[in-house]
Amino acid sequence: MKDYKRYLITAALPYANGPVHIGHLAGVYVPADIYVRYLRLKGIDVIFVCGSDEHGVPITIKARQEGVNPKEIVDRYHEMNKKAFADFGISFNIYSRTSNKTHHETASGFFKTLYDKGIFLEKTTKQYFDTEAGQFLADRYITGICPICGNASAYGDQCESCGTSLNATDLKDPKSTLSGSTPELRDTLHWFLPLDKYEDFFKNWILKENKHWKVNVYGQCKSWLNAGLQPRAVSRDLEWGIPVPVEGADGKVLYVWFDAPIGYISATKELTKDWEKYWKDPETRLIHFIGKDNIVFHCIIFPAMLKAEGSYILPENVPANEFLNLEGDKISTSRNWAVWLHEYLEEFPGKEDVLRYVLCANAPETKDNDYTWKDFQTRNNNELVAILGNFVNRSFVLTQKYYNGLIPEPGKLLNSDKKTLAEIAVIKQSVENSLDNFRIRESLKYAMDLARLGNKYLADTEPWAIQKTDPERVKTIIYISLQITANLSALIEPFLPNTAGKLREYLNIERINWTDIGSDEILKPGHHIKKPGLLFDKIEDAAIEAQLEKLNSTKKMNEGSETNAPQQKDLISYDEFMKNDIRIGTILEAEKVPKTKKLMKLKIDTGIDQRTVVSGIAEYFEAEEIIGKQVSILVNLEPRNIKGIESQGMILMAEDTDGSLKFIMPGDKVSNGSVIS
Repeated sequence: MKDYKRYLITAALPYANGPVHIGHLAGVYVPADIYVRYLRLKGIDVIFVCGSDEHGVPITIKARQEGVNPKEIVDRYHEMNKKAFADFGISFNIYSRTSNKTHHETASGFFKTLYDKGIFLEKTTKQYFDTEAGQFLADRYITGICPICGNASAYGDQCESCGTSLNATDLKDPKSTLSGSTPELRDTLHWFLPLDKYEDFFKNWILKENKHWKVNVYGQCKSWLNAGLQPRAVSRDLEWGIPVPVEGADGKVLYVWFDAPIGYISATKELTKDWEKYWKDPETRLIHFIGKDNIVFHCIIFPAMLKAEGSYILPENVPANEFLNLEGDKISTSRNWAVWLHEYLEEFPGKEDVLRYVLCANAPETKDNDYTWKDFQTRNNNELVAILGNFVNRSFVLTQKYYNGLIPEPGKLLNSDKKTLAEIAVIKQSVENSLDNFRIRESLKYAMDLARLGNKYLADTEPWAIQKTDPERVKTIIYISLQITANLSALIEPFLPNTAGKLREYLNIERINWTDIGSDEILKPGHHIKKPGLLFDKIEDAAIEAQLEKLNSTKKMNEGSETNAPQQKDLISYDEFMKNDIRIGTILEAEKVPKTKKLMKLKIDTGIDQRTVVSGIAEYFEAEEIIGKQVSILVNLEPRNIKGIESQGMILMAEDTDGSLKFIMPGDKVSNGSVIS
């Protein structure tokens, strides 16, 4: 492989519509951080960039569900995830965001450069338009009947029942999720990146020049190229995002897949004024760490953008991982089936390295893998405690017991001693070879082999058994054990940085460079080590049972939602039901009730009269967006005083499985006062 002057490492930008979970960590951030820490220990010029992806339809959907604007959503999750990453020890040089000024300017400028070069195709296409909401609909704002499996709630881009990728126009009986109305197809102008023009380039660059890429990455790219590349839209009809910087493009923004990878460039700009040498100098090695769902964007689409612009380097490698499952089931944010990083940090304080270790040991490098809490416990107790912690603790305890914490002067080394010390360099080389080829899981195993070597050495020599009969021999044994420990403090640092820091503190030494690993003279005779604490402690059954119960509760809630839970209320008679006078009304006015979080004061035309209703919907809707909506209202409910306001009825709402509220409204507009029977 070519020797590079510097490295630029990117980690996929997490979407700012929810917290980070262990699937993200195992797939992207832990492997990337391990690799970056390894490069830094080698003294290589490397920067590690990431940030929040803050545009796109999922952000607007989340905002609409919560009744807030998109900025509130991205601000919340950007800060949450930035803090969680920092607390966990992911060592980004910068964690930026795509909503900031630098990114907007960079992405707009990138688009304008390609536009001015005549790269884009301008095409008028048919897209669904909601006449009631007065806007074009993104695919996720359209639901209908799946043409493949008949699922009545398929989205415009995918059926989550059968997993088929769809176009919105494939759906039968399409409906807008904004108004419930049937949308109509209208012409809209968009700009397309002509990927097909770069097909020959990619066949050479990927299939011939990059055969060293991981099999899963290479295979997915080959499938795309074999199927033939097609032009891909780089703009969308949305309000939230980076405006298309072209005259006459009002109401259009850059498609999120176009703007998000440019976030790597804008983050580098924020970090250093020398950003161009990291992006435009062929002496820089660019590596993207991603999950398998982002392979096409980082191996074909983003490189096509860079190639079209003309002055940027292309990625030298894209070591994408597969997916991590949880307790045998696919991780799902919508079903809350996940282990969230911020919650783990609260529930397992001081155990950041335990999770790093388990996720690395189970890294889904070549196929999907499974995380279980029992495996988490077993690896902590049987590997971190019983192997790494046990060896280090025995070395420290014996040093304190026999020499009051001073490194002893060794005697003559036996051949077995020399062989043991020589093995350190062999293990180091194995770790290095694995890391250089992005076999992160394998490299961790080799690193742990050094602790196994230490344990075997102590077990074979038994210094505690010969202290009285051969104290000079014991000095040599302890000296060698401590040299192994010192080497361990450097070898495990990429994987377990907090543990490595503890080891250095106990050994009373500074950080050791990668090149020094293998030395048998890191610690000099007479050097004083501090009284140590335990590196790891056992995780008891109760802690694991609590996590399993937490997941079990989530599963029960999901099963309940799938069977239309909550459970049915007590039966009522037909006569009791007929007492309810439910009619269609229209919201004329709406305002939040001061000094309350949930309440909104509504003025509703019921067809009978205009009346005031206080409803607990303020957390889910903005007042101005619901004016004019038709609702179902129970008009013969006894009036009730709420916060000093007389409420004369109740509007009917449906609580979705994610906890959000939806209006119960007619499919077609009807007269106010129409009776629901």
